[in-house]
Amino acid sequence: MTHPNLRRLMSRGTDFLGCDYAIMCGAMSWVSERHLVSAISNAGGFGVIACGAMTPELLDKEIAATKEHTIKPFGVNLITMHPDLMELIAVCGRHKVTHIVLAGGLPPRGSIDAIRETGAKIICFAPALSLAKKLVRTGVDALVIEGMEAGGHIGPVSTSVLAQEILPEVADQLPVFVAGGIGRGRAIASYLEMGAAGVQLGTRFVCATESIAHENFKKAFFRASARDAVASVQVDPRLPVIPVRALKNKGTEAFTAKQREVAATLDEEKLEMSEAQLQIEHYWAGALRRAVIDGDVENGSLMAGQSVGMVTKEETAAEIIAALANEAETALAR
Repeated sequence: MTHPNLRRLMSRGTDFLGCDYAIMCGAMSWVSERHLVSAISNAGGFGVIACGAMTPELLDKEIAATKEHTIKPFGVNLITMHPDLMELIAVCGRHKVTHIVLAGGLPPRGSIDAIRETGAKIICFAPALSLAKKLVRTGVDALVIEGMEAGGHIGPVSTSVLAQEILPEVADQLPVFVAGGIGRGRAIASYLEMGAAGVQLGTRFVCATESIAHENFKKAFFRASARDAVASVQVDPRLPVIPVRALKNKGTEAFTAKQREVAATLDEEKLEMSEAQLQIEHYWAGALRRAVIDGDVENGSLMAGQSVGMVTKEETAAEIIAALANEAETALAR
């Protein structure tokens, strides 16, 4: 890295991740796969495979394929509610994955120890200060604090508030990466100065040249503004649905209908709560695939953060990271 101020403030994050820039790519199902992940890592950032609803067999192939494209470190994002979580951890262990990111709630019993046995670093999401402190006591190696401006599954609090609340309390104990609504290097600089070890961006990388996202999907991003990225509505308070931020289309309306359908099944006691939540997750995975892979931007899910308005053209991952670094260094130098 040739940016002295950025290098100094990112040193804790780059040492932890083993890369040149402490810029993680958010794990986006169908998007954060071998091509984009390897391109980001090769460009000096830190790519993260989105396991999502993958089976252990599919994850095994995806990790192997990513390793064919890069020799740089990359991570794997696992969903805590996945029924095969322990087997997925074992797959990561066999491939000697250096960092495992756990998302979707508190890590279930035994998962932290299982990851430690593989030798991988453990990164967890902390959407609240109380949870951040609990995860620190659990002994995780790093945290991601992600605000509601992010795309995909989101919490109720903004990035700026979470950063002000959590960084002063825990950033001296372990590396903390800030995520949600980041689209410019100046924002990266500000969070680093607040004590963050690095950042995580997802939306900014969706339209990278190396991203396999369908042309229609990328064009939808180019046309969109911040206010087009809206959060889904929870229909039934009993249904543990984490809100999802996406560009509004027919797919967002269909999700509301899907919630009603699942809630009705709960009423009839034909479904356990855990299975109900899994059905919702599978719905999102399928809807996202229709948009990302098939290009159905009307009925599929267009998950996007509010930084989508800053995505105006297709660029390589290296160009995106270079632009962010240059902007951050300029801001820090001032």
